[in-house]
Amino acid sequence: MKLFENKISVDEINEGRFILIDKPLNWSSFQVVKKIRYIIKKKYNIEKLKVGHAGTLDPLASGLLILGIGKETKNINKIQDMNKVYRGSMVFGCSTPSFDKETKPNNFFSVAHIKEKLIKNTINDFIGTIDQFPPVYSALKKNGKPMYKYARENKLIEIESRKVKIHKFEFKYFESPRFDFEVECSKGTYIRSLVNDFGKKLGSGAYLTKLIRTNIGKFSLKNAFKIDDFEKLIE
Repeated sequence: MKLFENKISVDEINEGRFILIDKPLNWSSFQVVKKIRYIIKKKYNIEKLKVGHAGTLDPLASGLLILGIGKETKNINKIQDMNKVYRGSMVFGCSTPSFDKETKPNNFFSVAHIKEKLIKNTINDFIGTIDQFPPVYSALKKNGKPMYKYARENKLIEIESRKVKIHKFEFKYFESPRFDFEVECSKGTYIRSLVNDFGKKLGSGAYLTKLIRTNIGKFSLKNAFKIDDFEKLIE
């Protein structure tokens, strides 16, 4: 797997490359793909160019998004299978239908019992292979239709659980009602669902307020381009 680094040429594009992008907040993964494709096609006057991403990031999440360019799109599945590392924040005391800030809190709970020791002890219950239900507000498809569309139409659908693996779940900071954490997990893990389940386990509710993907396998956010910087580089 070859990466774009500090220089980009037509030959590299023809050979195929991966590019590490620091996805901004409020951009969908598809918007990033579309923007990078446009930048490259415009610069090199290319009529058709394959570009795909190796693992979706929600619009309300930021961080590492890996794009496959040209012939490297056929290797995207190899990156999708790699473990991911996230830094995040959750808030105790309420939950939301989307498990994050996309929707408003609709259930409220006391946080008087939430202490650092309880959080650290509960973390242990989520390390290893666990059953997880994906959020109904997600791009996963049910009968060929993204589940978030059912949610926005207030239609109930049956969601099947999946097994995911949490390799690491680390305590970083706590000041009630906020808890900061870091997670290393397998392909297919929804951090929003992890947060929602964690809040249920504590009896306090919780929803995700911030999420940054820092690593995919050996690839790091530290080496990723911001979109503006990539555009300047290619110009």
